[in-house]
Amino acid sequence: MADFNDFNNPQVAALPAHLKQFIVEQHYEHYTPVDHAVWRYVMRQNYSYLKDIAYYPYIPGLQSAGLTIEKIPDLQEMNDALGKIGWGAVTVDGFIPPAAFMEYQAYKVLVIAADIRQLNHIEYTPAPDIIHESAGHAPIIADKDYHQYLSYFGSIGAKAMFSAQDFELYEAIRALSILKEMPDADQAELKAAEDLVQYRQENMGPPSEMALLSRLHWWTVEYGLIGNLENPKIYGAGLLSSIGESVSCMLPDVKKLWYNKYTVNYSYDITKPQPQLFVTGTFQNLIEVLEEFADTMSFRVGGSYGLQKAVESKNTCTAVYSSGLQVTGTFTEFKVYGDNSLTFIKTTGPSALSLNNKQLHGHGKDYHTEGFSSPVGKLQHYAKPLESFTPDELTDAGIVKGMPTILDFESGITVSGTVKNILTENDKILLIIFENCTVTDNGGGILFDPSWGIYDMAVGEKITSVFCGAADKDAFVEIAYKSSTGTHRVTYDERTLELHKLYRQVRNRRHIGGDFGFLGNVWRKLQSDHHDDWLCSLEILELLDHENVEPMLAEEIRAFLKHKAATEPEYTKLINDGFYLIEHPVEQKLVV
Repeated sequence: MADFNDFNNPQVAALPAHLKQFIVEQHYEHYTPVDHAVWRYVMRQNYSYLKDIAYYPYIPGLQSAGLTIEKIPDLQEMNDALGKIGWGAVTVDGFIPPAAFMEYQAYKVLVIAADIRQLNHIEYTPAPDIIHESAGHAPIIADKDYHQYLSYFGSIGAKAMFSAQDFELYEAIRALSILKEMPDADQAELKAAEDLVQYRQENMGPPSEMALLSRLHWWTVEYGLIGNLENPKIYGAGLLSSIGESVSCMLPDVKKLWYNKYTVNYSYDITKPQPQLFVTGTFQNLIEVLEEFADTMSFRVGGSYGLQKAVESKNTCTAVYSSGLQVTGTFTEFKVYGDNSLTFIKTTGPSALSLNNKQLHGHGKDYHTEGFSSPVGKLQHYAKPLESFTPDELTDAGIVKGMPTILDFESGITVSGTVKNILTENDKILLIIFENCTVTDNGGGILFDPSWGIYDMAVGEKITSVFCGAADKDAFVEIAYKSSTGTHRVTYDERTLELHKLYRQVRNRRHIGGDFGFLGNVWRKLQSDHHDDWLCSLEILELLDHENVEPMLAEEIRAFLKHKAATEPEYTKLINDGFYLIEHPVEQKLVV
């Protein structure tokens, strides 16, 4: 794990331990000269096109985020720049779980994949890479309305209910993205991975809250447009970082629809161009749509609705009593009566009790190892909720430390035993702890037996909120869910290392200067040993053309590239766009 203190960024330093585990070293020295050339080509293309079609803060946003066109960004430089607007950045290993990704946003920290796409995926990669994450997400962060939306989205997304199918799809997408970035990927294995993603996408069942939120995230943060339907501007990072789709998305065959609450009904496929995009008039509209959706989520609805979602998720969830007590565990059962009011909740396996997202002393999962259960509701014959009883009212009700008592709930649940302790906080009763306790339901069924030990009864009239994950994540989960599938690390053969050397020589000439004569030798070496390469040849042509030297060599290279563009369709647009950049160079102020 990277030393997050090295970044000297307050947002990064404030990250909790369960998020720090995803941070990896950037290893800037691992980027090859080809990698830097890929970055430079994409960024120059982006500037050339996006200066006219991107939402207005994009170009100055590059500088605000500590980015330049000439080289892959250094994470420290980005943190220095982003820190000035209250954000930070960390590098991670490819896709991380959606809930963790959302939580990073809530902490105002950009998650940046440390790797960069291969040259043969220069236009688009389904895998997260440093071009997408930094050149796509970071520049727009400077816009105040947008970064407020981003962090607010993260805080809501971090509470969203997710399902086992969500994790299965995440793993399948992560595995596919890794394979697609492997230069020697087995085609049969790649096809199997693609089929698995498609199968899991088609067999998700009813979408979870996280799945629905991911749609809103996709159609805004990743693929959003802003303005009007006739002439929108790009602000979504997926479009800003794709030199292919940023152009094609503006064609008439890509439908432009208004972004509203119904957008959540549109699913997406990360492996294909999008058939439609959504336009918002303002970033404030994004917040309003998000707020309307959040009102339907378990963390705001609570009650039996939220508990049902928790049971269905089969993941660690937290239920919050109206007293403020938080119960964390895997919920397996709940009971209702009358108007569907909750009467009883139960977790199975390690559970914990917290208040204000801090675990209560002595009530961690090492104590509640087998689960936790407790009534919900008011006592019979009392209009006032038990959590709000004063000390005198507790005495009048016979709830006194060291004394036996019987509590009859409106639901018909009965708790009888000796009061061992009463835990209160801020004039709210959180727990009543019993010895020799029996708990029965309205049919006489046993919910707790004295032989099971001490009974900790949660106190609260209602369950006001239910959300996915632990209340105190760092105390409950030593190591959060993390994929065991690592991204591919390329081992370069001698031929590829030689190509890196040629790219480095061209790059050094552009940065350091010197004689042009050796560029002819580089070109001849490319022709003899690396005839498939086109980008290094394009960079040599750029140097010769701008300095107006070696015209015969320049013409020879130009003819080679024109022939490749005419005979190899996969290179046609890339090379022709490169010619355009040579004729229309990027402004120098954005290069360094």
